[in-house]
Amino acid sequence: MSVVFIWLLTLIIASVSIPYYIRQYKKSDLAIGIYVIYLALSQIIASKIANFNLIIFQFTAPAAVLIFPFTFQITDIVNEAFGRHEVHRMIAIAFITQVLMTLFLYLGTALPRAPFWQSEKAWHEIINLVPRITLASWIAFLVSENLDAILYAQIRNLTKGRYLWIRNIFSDIPSLAVDSIIFVSIAFYGIMPIWSLIFGQIVLKWLIGILDTPFMYLSRMVLYYKTVPASGLNFIDK
Repeated sequence: MSVVFIWLLTLIIASVSIPYYIRQYKKSDLAIGIYVIYLALSQIIASKIANFNLIIFQFTAPAAVLIFPFTFQITDIVNEAFGRHEVHRMIAIAFITQVLMTLFLYLGTALPRAPFWQSEKAWHEIINLVPRITLASWIAFLVSENLDAILYAQIRNLTKGRYLWIRNIFSDIPSLAVDSIIFVSIAFYGIMPIWSLIFGQIVLKWLIGILDTPFMYLSRMVLYYKTVPASGLNFIDK
């Protein structure tokens, strides 16, 4: 229960703080900051393959499945407030940070260890997998996140700004599936059973993507609460 509680708490914090910051300052700074942290964390914790028990079903998937779908929620919030071009800008910024993160991980690993430090083997077992995970994440990230931004904007135009739940779910579902297929295939091919991982990751990501829909409504409520339309915000679907 503590895992579920903390998971929900992080989702609530992000769902409220990001739109509130956007409403107050008309900027996407906080969204970009949280987005970058989420991506960095997802690449590190993806090296752990976790077992998820859902009532009578069990799935195995990288632990990052708990956090990565939230990146799509952040892109949806920014898309809602500023439009697709701002999302693409945010994705470009995040991509540069991930490249730098990987380079610094390499530098840290390349340094000779201190004589008294006995965790070198454990460090390498985790970190040596990160570059491969990061490469997989880069490719999957650039394809899926941009696909999500495009689909979200197109669905919003087709529905004339109505039915937030439709654009939230039906932009996330194909994007999350594409991300899972690309990521798992590159990151774990030849190391782990990729088809079971792909299946487990898609199911869990879809479930999380659907469950975060009420939080998108919460974010929109915070974004538009007692706000007069101002330059820099779309205010498309109040």
